[in-house]
Amino acid sequence: MANDRAGFENFRGFDRFDFPEGIVRVTAGQGGEALLITGSEKAALYDCGMAYCGDKLIENIKSRLGDRPLDYVLASHTHYDHIGALPFIRQAWPGVVTVGAEHAKKVFSSQGAINTINSLGENAWRLYEATNEYIIPPAGFAIDKVVGDGDRISLGHEEIVVIETGGHTNCSLAFALEPQKTLFMSESTGVLEGPDKIHATILKSYRDSMTSVEKSRNYGAKRLISPHYGLMPEFYNERYWELYLSTIEDYRFFLFELFERGLDDEEILVQYEELRRDGIVKIEQPREAFLMNARVVIKVFKQEYKDSRLFPDR
Repeated sequence: MANDRAGFENFRGFDRFDFPEGIVRVTAGQGGEALLITGSEKAALYDCGMAYCGDKLIENIKSRLGDRPLDYVLASHTHYDHIGALPFIRQAWPGVVTVGAEHAKKVFSSQGAINTINSLGENAWRLYEATNEYIIPPAGFAIDKVVGDGDRISLGHEEIVVIETGGHTNCSLAFALEPQKTLFMSESTGVLEGPDKIHATILKSYRDSMTSVEKSRNYGAKRLISPHYGLMPEFYNERYWELYLSTIEDYRFFLFELFERGLDDEEILVQYEELRRDGIVKIEQPREAFLMNARVVIKVFKQEYKDSRLFPDR
């Protein structure tokens, strides 16, 4: 424990936005981190945050790229706080190629899904007091290049390697930058809030999330970048995976106990919000979006609870 505590002290003095050479933070507001990756020949943007700060995001990118084009957008998944500003990016750089999972392409072909993205985006627009009217550019949402496990995207001397990481969503992807061995993680493997706290939002499958942890961990990254947080120190890499797994067990224990007591979903939701809506989550995510996700998390763990009773040795 003493060694862990010393590590935590070193962690607190670490700049989570001091990214390795070739990676720059261009985040323009609340939501997922937007990170610009500049290779020897091409440039890629990992996620793009919420719509309300789309104009500022473009300013940030252009100030870094200068006359260079933006070649790719790497979509970690299709939630509005990570991809809401995509239409602004596509309007500013008409030739940009948006890279995402097959399921992301399906999401963007659904008008109902687009309506949800825009509705949540408009709520965030009002919450964060944007001064302009909420208008989404006609460039819209689209996946131009569908990718999956092991696919590679060349940036010149550097390559982006795709890792499918289901669990948070069915379209979640992690991206590894090689040869640097830097892993841009997805929310399926958690969001770091500090040296001893992780937020986990499993919206689709507990088992898929566990598989995603195994795949991401086995990649053996030199640097880990957590969505909504940033870079973590190298000494912390293995500790991160251990902490994520123990956090998921805490979720299981907490929710399974409430299921055992026979509480209904709304009663569970109250306790879940009290326990989980704090820290980065409270700052980054409007309450409406948190509750929407929380109801799904409860549903996923309730299914896992039922399965564990039916198949106790699984």
